[in-house]
Amino acid sequence: MKEFTYVVTDPIGIHARPAGLLVKEAKKYPDTVITLTKNGKEVNCLKLMGVMSLGVKTGESVLVKVSGADEDAVAAAFEEFFKINL
Repeated sequence: MKEFTYVVTDPIGIHARPAGLLVKEAKKYPDTVITLTKNGKEVNCLKLMGVMSLGVKTGESVLVKVSGADEDAVAAAFEEFFKINL
């Protein structure tokens, strides 16, 4: 399992649009489980409502965990995705 912490810089946080982009990105890796954790609550990145339920605001940190097939490459891709989109 690979993991990294990211501090959200999007001015509105992870609201509907970026949450949708995150779910869409996660669907590209069907053999990998990607989760997002904030304040002890963990959700699967394939679940739009779960991601939105975390209520991540600007400046808050989230823990991203990646496990499964080719987790090194997927974790690197997700780190880049977060830097560009969140």
